[in-house]
Formats: sequence, structure tokens, C-alpha cells
Amino acid sequence: MSPTQPSQVDTPPVDPPAEAPPTGGGMSRRRLLGYTGAGVALAGAGAAIGYAAGSSGSPAPAGGVVPFRDTHQAGIVTPAQDRLHFVSLDLTRTDRAEVQRMLQKWTTAAERMTLGQETTDNGAVGLNKYAPPADTGEALGLPASSLTLTVGFGASFFSKLGLPMPPGLAPLPTFTGDNLDPARSGGDLCLQACSDDPQVAVHAVRNLVRIGFGTASVRWSQLGFGRTSSTSTAQQTPRNLFGFKDGTNNLKAEEPDLLDQHVWIQPGDGPDWMTGGTYLVARRIRMHVEIWDRTSLDEQEQIIGRAKGEGNALGKAKEFDTADFSTADIPVDAHIRLASAESLNGVKILRRGYNFVDGSDGSGHLDAGLFFLAFMRNPQAQFVPMQRALSNKDKMMEYVEHTGSAVFAVPPGVGERGYWGGQLFT
Repeated sequence: MSPTQPSQVDTPPVDPPAEAPPTGGGMSRRRLLGYTGAGVALAGAGAAIGYAAGSSGSPAPAGGVVPFRDTHQAGIVTPAQDRLHFVSLDLTRTDRAEVQRMLQKWTTAAERMTLGQETTDNGAVGLNKYAPPADTGEALGLPASSLTLTVGFGASFFSKLGLPMPPGLAPLPTFTGDNLDPARSGGDLCLQACSDDPQVAVHAVRNLVRIGFGTASVRWSQLGFGRTSSTSTAQQTPRNLFGFKDGTNNLKAEEPDLLDQHVWIQPGDGPDWMTGGTYLVARRIRMHVEIWDRTSLDEQEQIIGRAKGEGNALGKAKEFDTADFSTADIPVDAHIRLASAESLNGVKILRRGYNFVDGSDGSGHLDAGLFFLAFMRNPQAQFVPMQRALSNKDKMMEYVEHTGSAVFAVPPGVGERGYWGGQLFT
């Protein structure tokens, strides 16, 4: 197929809208737990559970449903869930029609799973018993658990398919101290599953990878627990594995003007299909916790620039008191000073990272740290100057090591009858 010739599958499949789940003999995970009733009737679900239209940012109730179809993809400003399964994939076939079909199938299955259903009606146990089940089944009986699924495309995706690459996917420079493992970096596509239940997130990624078999395969993946950022003012600030509150000054879903300025791609920033989308920078940051644990509390607080207990900036009393960088209370090489908008000409990013512990390294040390995820309008103008400042001056760099890196273009949300990435092919 020539780059200018449209595919026969450019017209997306006629899938039911998010408000009306697919019907049939299959029983949803939510029904299995007795979640039927007016409060969770999916017709008019947005009104029933108080979502803000077009925001993908309002909290879901316990076991609830986050709308899949919206102006922006869910899983960005959605109040950060506690569990993550992130996977990077490479295309094994580069025929555009096949890639589109995979994305269409992914969209149908993803929407069903975020509603608390199997990928296919009766997919786990109700179809042909002499064939492999259409759904792997480990989420049977579990509620939707605020599952969000987010897709992104790497620079190599565009080169393999002969499509114009968005400007924000220009390669990141090498930063001081980087020790990047190619096996944990890059990728043609990514899938981010966030949920309140780790099994729900793993089920989602497992089944989407399975659906993509023959067209895409896993390059690397990362499990995360314990969010390290708040993306809503309704959330308390969490702690990272160094024991400090993380993300006090993060952008929030309730700040639409700042999100437009720093996160959402605006008309004229790049190709039209990216308007309303964003860019994702993923970095696997190993934290040398054993060395940190032998550091005095005073030195830890000087390195971070905050008190460990309350989370207040040094020289202030409360967590959300504005840090005063005009005084000597916060050292010149403190993390919060170097990462602040005041030190970076106003640069801000939306962080959505997670803690991880991946066993030990074989030398008696935990392979643990922060899986850094951040969404932004322009990685070169936002992430690059921030990471340069941190890698060159931040004293905390003595305790951390960047071991993986990737950048993905995250398209805007899916319309009523669209599919993930459909804008790319039109």
C-alpha cells in the first residue's frame, strides 16, 4: 500500500458507544459482584457518577468505571490509581491495514474491559470448549476498578509505517549519568493500564497483547505500585521509596488552563491529528535505597529540599506553603529547587509515576525505584531542560540511576465510533 493510498479499513468498526455496553449472554465482572442498579446503569453513566464532560479527569467511585471515550484519553489527568502495568511493543508486521485492524480490535476490547466486562461476551468460559478461550479469565468476578487504558506511538512506529512523525518525538539527548538499557528503552507502541486492582490491570495488558499477536510483540514491560504523584486535588500526596512526599506541586485535573498550557497539544503545535493529545516520557529510575538508608535525616532533607514528615519546603510550616527560593533555607542543589518552574522559566509537566520493586540485582541489593511517567505538550521544551538541570546539578543524582527511557505520542481521545490512532490513517 502506498503512503498516500487509504486503506480499506480506514472506516472504523461500528462499535457501541461507551454509554451502552455490548449486550449478549456474557456477564460482566460488575454483575458478578452485584453492581447492577440505577447507580451504575451505564446509560447516562457520566451523569450518574458525576464525570466532567470532556475531561477524563473526574474520580470514579470504588469499583467504578472511568469513561473510555472522551476528548482526551483516560489515564492522563484521571485521578491516579494505585496500580500500573505498562508495556512497550514493537510491530512485527508493517502493513498499514493489519496495524489498523489491530488498533480497532484493541479499542473494542479496551472499552469492554474498562466497563468491567470480558474482551468478548462469554469469552472466558462460554464459547467453544475445544478452542482457547477468547478471554484469559483472571478478572472474572472483579469490578472495573477504575481501569484506564492509554495508547501511545513511538518514533519507530511512524518510520516503519511510512507516516510523518510528530515533532515532539525527536530523540532525547543523552543526559549525565544515564545508564540506559536498550532492552528497557524505546518501542513502537505503548499501552498503559492503571487500576485500583493489580489483577485488573494485568488482565487488560495480557489480553491486548494477546489480541495483537502476529502484528505486535512485547519489547519490555513494567509493573508499578503505589502512585508517586497526585493528579487531582482530591488526592493526598503519596510517598516514593525514599520516604518523601512526591508530587506536591504537580499539575492537577482541576487546572484546565494550566493543562492547556503545559500538557495538551494545541492547534499549530504539530499535525492536526495530535491536537488534544500529548506526549509521554517514560523513564525507569533505579533508586539505590541501601545507600539512601544510610544517609542522615538532615542530609536527606537537604537533598530533597523538604521535611520528610510533613512534606513542607524547608523554611515553611505546611506541605502546600509556597517554597521561597530567595532564601538559603533550600540548598542550591536541592531537588525541588532545580525541578521548580521558578528555576526552569515556567516549565511544568504532569507527572504520573509509580514505585517499583523488581526483586534483587543478584548482589544483595533491591532492584527498586521510580517508574517515571510524565505527560507534556513538548518534550524538547519541557522535559529536556528539566532533566539537564537535574542530571548536572541535583545532589539526589548520587542516589539514582536512569536505566530505561522512551517517548511516545499520545493521540487525543476516541470519538463515539472511532478507534485508537484512527486519526493517524485519515
